[in-house]
Amino acid sequence: MFFDPNYFLVVGPFMLLAMFASMRVKSAFNRWARVGVRSGMTGAQAAMAVARAGGAQVTIERVGGFLSDHYDPRTRTLRLSPQVYDGRSVASIAVAAHEAGHAIQHARAYAWLGFRSQMVPLTIMGSHAWIWVFFAGMLLNTPALAWAGVALFGVTVVFQLVTLPVEFDASNRAKAVLASSGIVATQEEADGVSQVLRAAAMTYVAGALASIATLIYYVSLLSGGSRD
Repeated sequence: MFFDPNYFLVVGPFMLLAMFASMRVKSAFNRWARVGVRSGMTGAQAAMAVARAGGAQVTIERVGGFLSDHYDPRTRTLRLSPQVYDGRSVASIAVAAHEAGHAIQHARAYAWLGFRSQMVPLTIMGSHAWIWVFFAGMLLNTPALAWAGVALFGVTVVFQLVTLPVEFDASNRAKAVLASSGIVATQEEADGVSQVLRAAAMTYVAGALASIATLIYYVSLLSGGSRD
């Protein structure tokens, strides 16, 4: 149970995919961080412009960390990392506009964003508790408790699946506003924005696939134990 080669056979390839996706998004960001935009706008300025163009009223704050950018729907706040907030590059514009895309979703009551927001409390609880509940069930030989742990993990998988349309839609909204507003003025800039956002999206896809594989592994483990 504590060292099962089958775990690495089932989940390992997707863990490697997730690591590759993470490296790729950093590589794409670093590449396009060296390419400036003709508009000369900072990420913070672009985020505000995109949000307003989409009908969203937001506050923008600078936060620490590399690519720690996110939108907080509770306070309608865009929090941008220093590289994005102050940057005047294609990469900075892409990430900032994407986060503004979430604000536009919020302003327009995008259903998937609302559903994801409602899932947050249960997902946080499940992500912290599931492994302890699962191992308690295994150690106490209580299948029902172990299944409860797997069910809690299943909530986090559902959350990741719901996140996918939210992230893709935010990028699509961002690219549409960037193009129509002239913030992105050349084909090179548009291609750079697409590459950065596509690489970022793949991290969510890879993460979801890894979680699905993990869920399948634990379901198979318990199902096999039940048959035995």
